[in-house]
Amino acid sequence: MIPVKIKKLNPKAVIPSYMTTGAAGCDVNACLESSLILEPGERFAVPTGLSVEIPEGYEVQVRPRSGLAFKKGLTVVNAPGTIDSDYRGEVKILVINLGKEAVEIAPQDRIAQWVIQKVDQMEWVEVDGLAETARGAGGFGSTGVANTNA
Repeated sequence: MIPVKIKKLNPKAVIPSYMTTGAAGCDVNACLESSLILEPGERFAVPTGLSVEIPEGYEVQVRPRSGLAFKKGLTVVNAPGTIDSDYRGEVKILVINLGKEAVEIAPQDRIAQWVIQKVDQMEWVEVDGLAETARGAGGFGSTGVANTNA
């Protein structure tokens, strides 16, 4: 367990929690005064009413909740979103309705999940050339299509 300090900025905010003992992510709740309706294609920054102090060398990833994504089309716009260790403002969840019908988000609804992840910063080393590989510069489908007739 990695200790992460969390502060309620709103007394109605809910501290995130793991819903099962084996869960990788903890559910995070909306901190709204009233319900919000998101029409198809609409985006919104949903307040959590929380601020966090993530240990240096870690990030918290913001991920969609699979049930909301599958059943309603509600997902995180920038999935996975990143909460940096030096950010101290209110965390908001950037959601989008990719479904065909309006989605209601009520106060205290569980709207996303947070996963803590170890991160290292990169040191860029400029060079004149890179090592060759069999793939080379091939991308965006260059390895073919899966055989679904097997």
